[in-house]
Amino acid sequence: MLMLNLPRFPPTSLPRSWDARLARRLVTPLKNTWVTPNHLTTVRLIVGLAAALAFCPGSYGWSNIAALLLVISNFLDHTDGELARLSGKSSRVGHIYDLASDAVVTILLFVALGVGVAARPNIDLEVSPLLLGAIAGSAVTMIFFLRMRIEEALGKSATKQASLGGFETEDVLYLLPLATLCNALTPLLLTAAVIAPLYLAWVVIEYRRVMRRDRSTTPGVVG
Repeated sequence: MLMLNLPRFPPTSLPRSWDARLARRLVTPLKNTWVTPNHLTTVRLIVGLAAALAFCPGSYGWSNIAALLLVISNFLDHTDGELARLSGKSSRVGHIYDLASDAVVTILLFVALGVGVAARPNIDLEVSPLLLGAIAGSAVTMIFFLRMRIEEALGKSATKQASLGGFETEDVLYLLPLATLCNALTPLLLTAAVIAPLYLAWVVIEYRRVMRRDRSTTPGVVG
C-alpha cells in the first residue's frame, strides 16, 4: 500500500486561480492569530451544510438562497489552505478533516438537490430524483478520493485542474445561481447525474495508470 505523509497544504508554485488569490488576501491578517485552518474548514462545512439544507424545500426562493450559500462555501474552501500555507499550521489530521468536509458537503448537496426536485409539483422523471442526487454526489466524492491518491503519488501538479484566464474547472459552481434564477434545478440534477459518473470513469482510468507507473518505479512498494 502506498503510504505518504504529505503536509496538509504543501507550498505550490503552480498558477493560482482568482478565488485562491482573493482568499489569500483575506486570510493574511489571520496569519499570526489564534485562528487555525481547521477553524476555517469548520466554517466552510457549516455553510456547505446550510446550502444543502436550503435546497431541500425545493422552492424558488430557498433554491436561490442555497445557491448563494454554495458559492460562499466553495470560496471558503480555499481559505483554510491559504492560511495553512501562510502560517505553517499544516497537519495530516487537518488534511483528512478538509477532505472529509469536502466529501460530506458534496454528497449531501446533491442528495438535497434531489430532495428539492422531488418536492416540486408536476415533476415527472422516470428515475427517482433522490437516486440521481445520490449518484452524482457519490461519483464526485470518489473523484475527490482518487485525485487525493494521485496527488500523494505524484504531487500537487499531477491533479492540477484545467484553467483558463485564472479560472479553474471547479469554478463552474460559481454559475449555479444562474441555474436557480432560471428555475432549472431539474436539468441541473439530470446533467450532474450523467456528467459526474462519466468524469469518474476517466479519473479511475487515470488513477490505475498512475498507480501502475508508481509501483514500477518505486522499489519495495506493494499495492
